[in-house]
Amino acid sequence: MSQACEQKLKRLQEIVALSHRWDSRVEQVKRMREWLLEAEQILDGSWATSEQPLTNEAVASRFDVWYRTLQELSSQGVLSPEEQQCLDHFLQVLGNLRPGLIRCYERPEFPRTNNDMEGYIRAIKTRYRRISGRKNWNAYLLRYGSRVAYYEWWTREVQRKKKLDGKLQQVDRECWRQLRRAASSCPTEQLKRHRFRHRQAAFLASLERRWQQAART
Repeated sequence: MSQACEQKLKRLQEIVALSHRWDSRVEQVKRMREWLLEAEQILDGSWATSEQPLTNEAVASRFDVWYRTLQELSSQGVLSPEEQQCLDHFLQVLGNLRPGLIRCYERPEFPRTNNDMEGYIRAIKTRYRRISGRKNWNAYLLRYGSRVAYYEWWTREVQRKKKLDGKLQQVDRECWRQLRRAASSCPTEQLKRHRFRHRQAAFLASLERRWQQAART
């Protein structure tokens, strides 16, 4: 074997030795991934058959048995510190979500995931970026609020948009004024919350100035 081949072989052995250091970590990640996949399989209802239909009771029964199994695993003390910490957090989150997690499996029209909702939000943001050229749509939401989503839904189809135009023509003027005043107050509250979260010091200072002015009068 030539000297160049020996050097390459030695370097390859060093690389393989480095990769073996992560074997235990990789196995830990694989085991934690299995917990997530098991939860997904139970909650997505893919196991349902004609003999065992998809009901709230059936999902709850499977989920509770699986949850107790993880609780027993957590109490045995056989996991590494990282796995133990992750499992405890996973159990805590699932325990907090459990009361409202399994409710609507008997309603076929209810979506099992929020993928459609996320895609809908992404479509609204894309449309706003094409109109304004801005990536941040906070100002858009602060100004129009929930009406953004309603309008996007009505105008997504031609027939639906025509139906919206017909409904708007039937709205009474006084009723429209009342709805406009009520809707105009919503962005004000949203703007206050936005300023308090992102510009808290300036917002509190403005409140103090307004309070001092009101106290003088």
